[in-house]
Amino acid sequence: MYGERVHVMDHPLVAHKLTIMRDKNTSVKDFRELVSEIGMLITYEATRDLPLTTKKVETPLCEAEMPTLAGKKFAVVPILRAGLGLVDGVLRMVPSARVGHIGMYRDEETLIPHVYFCKMPKDIADRDIIIVDPMLATGGSAVEAIDEMKKLGCRNIKLMVLVAAPEGIKVVTEAHPDVDIYAGAVDKCLNENGYILCGDNQWVKEYGITDQHIIGVVIEIILDGKSIKVDNKKYIKYCTHWNKLMPIRKPLVLTMSKIRAIKRKMSSR
Repeated sequence: MYGERVHVMDHPLVAHKLTIMRDKNTSVKDFRELVSEIGMLITYEATRDLPLTTKKVETPLCEAEMPTLAGKKFAVVPILRAGLGLVDGVLRMVPSARVGHIGMYRDEETLIPHVYFCKMPKDIADRDIIIVDPMLATGGSAVEAIDEMKKLGCRNIKLMVLVAAPEGIKVVTEAHPDVDIYAGAVDKCLNENGYILCGDNQWVKEYGITDQHIIGVVIEIILDGKSIKVDNKKYIKYCTHWNKLMPIRKPLVLTMSKIRAIKRKMSSR
C-alpha cells in the first residue's frame, strides 16, 4: 500500500502494547516501559537484513561453525527528546550499537522543524543508521533528520517509529525514496494542527461527519485584515484538545497556520 520500503508491523504483541499505550489511563511508568518494549520488537524487524558470518564454537557435545553477526557498524539516532524512549529497546537487541543524538523542535505555527543540536560518533559515516522517533506525523522532522545524516556521509539509513500518519509516510518516501520506514502502526490521518488521529473513533459519528467534511471548518478567514466568507453551510468546529467535531452557532475564524494545515490535508487526498 505504501511501497516496498514501508514496513508496518503485523504482530499481535505490537498491536496489543500500542493499544495499552493509547489508553489515557495508562500510567507514566507503564507507558515508558511499553515504548521500550515496542521499540525492541520493531528493532527485530528493522535488523532482519544485518549480514551474518560464521565462527567456530565449542558446544558441550562438539565443535561447530555457527552463524554470528558480521560485525557491521551500527548506530541508533534518537530525535530528541521523545526519541530517547526508544533507544533502550534498540540497545537491548543490539548492545554494541553506538548512539548519536539529533535535537529538533517543530514550530507550532508553521509546523517547520528546526535542528538545534547534533552530536554523533566520529565514525558515523561508516555506520548503518536507525533514526528513532515515536511518531511520524507531518514528516518534516524525519526528513530534516535524514538530511542531516546524509550531510554527515551516512548512506544506509532507516527510520523507526511507533505510529505513523499516511501524510508523513508520503513526505518521507518522496524526499528520501532510499530510506526504509518501520512503523508499529499506521493511523488514519492528521488533524489541522498536524497531530495524528488514530481512527474513526476520533470523529463524532452522530453528526454524520467524516474527514471528507474537514473543509467545512473554514467559515471565515481573516486575510490581511479583510474578512473572506468561504462556506457557511457547515457550522462545525474542530476541537483538537478533545479530538471531537462539534457544532457551533457562529462563524469560525481561523489563523493562517490552521488554513495551511487544512490545505495540506485536502491536497493529500
